[in-house]
Amino acid sequence: GRFALAVELTRITFPYLLLMSLVTLYGGILNALARFAAAAAAPILLNVAMMAALAVAVLFPTPGHAAAWGVLIAGVLEALLVGGDTLRNGVLTVFRWPKWDEDVKRFFNALAPATIGSAGTQIALFADTVIASFLAAGALSALYYADRLNQLPIGVVGIAVGTVLLPEMASRIAGGDEAGARRAQRRAIELTLLLSIPCLVAFLIIPDLIMRALFMRGKFTAADATAAWQTLVAYALGLLPFVLIRSVTATFLARGDTATPVKASLTAVAVNVAFKALFYSFTALAQVGLALATSIGAWLNLGLVIWFAARRGHLVLDPALRSAMVRLTAAAIALVAVLLLARAPVAELFAGWTSWRDESTLAVLAMMGGVVYAAAIFALFGKEWLAALRARKHPLPMRPPLQPD
Repeated sequence: GRFALAVELTRITFPYLLLMSLVTLYGGILNALARFAAAAAAPILLNVAMMAALAVAVLFPTPGHAAAWGVLIAGVLEALLVGGDTLRNGVLTVFRWPKWDEDVKRFFNALAPATIGSAGTQIALFADTVIASFLAAGALSALYYADRLNQLPIGVVGIAVGTVLLPEMASRIAGGDEAGARRAQRRAIELTLLLSIPCLVAFLIIPDLIMRALFMRGKFTAADATAAWQTLVAYALGLLPFVLIRSVTATFLARGDTATPVKASLTAVAVNVAFKALFYSFTALAQVGLALATSIGAWLNLGLVIWFAARRGHLVLDPALRSAMVRLTAAAIALVAVLLLARAPVAELFAGWTSWRDESTLAVLAMMGGVVYAAAIFALFGKEWLAALRARKHPLPMRPPLQPD
């Protein structure tokens, strides 16, 4: 039966857990050396291996078996890729029986809060799954499709920038360069906002068009698209804290403080789960309420982390950051305007098409929005960026040392 199949597939894929533990360890070592390429490319191998296995699914008892073996093969390839890069950099870990010394003790003191924080996140996700199972058919699918889109800027921008920022801040703080660490964090926040704003605006202004263009075919009906885009809007309301949290918590992690971000995270998770239960029990929001509760928790998490950081002097909203945020807001307004004004005329161009109508409309709006946003960013930041580029190409000559009298 299905249970026996699940057990069999779990046995095939279970070694992937051990392999991913190695990949995570090697990736962390490489990140500390500012070597990011191998760890960033490793997930690509999972997609390639699974697609290759499914392409030859006829050779397996079921497509599920093919996918399971694809996952296991991907784990081996990822471990070889990241482990090989670790070996090339001369830092491949040699495993031996650990001794309980101060370094190991300090590691576990930092690990325990981080583990608890990760458990809190999983509790919130589990609450989504449990509550959605009591909702109408399709609620869980709507959550899934909306979350996949929302995770795109979170993974590509938020996590990537945070991963690069952490070793940069840690090395500067270790060297006593607090001002340099704050500058690095400010640049990371600016870059995160710069790259995330287009997704935020699109998810809030044209979510229905996005869902129809990407998914409305086959058994994915117009009603499914409506449920998914409404859920996407609720998730998008929390997109900014989702993408910024890694850059903001880096100020604690770079100092070896994993407990403070966990306090904020667990508080936010508790509020998140409470709002999920509240929306489920007393409103008709269905899966939209679950996504909205997630966004509320994200804002609370970010707010608490910023508050803790500001109290300790780790995060300063300096004039340069405030100026950048004002200019990015202006660019976002320009993008909102072009999408609102151009949507109806562009849709009219393709109104007579029987296929690819939504896809074409979305493509044209994306190009128009991209051009306007890029022009706005260049107009607002171009002079500053050009000055920085010239300074890099033509640094000021060093003064000669003063001669003694």
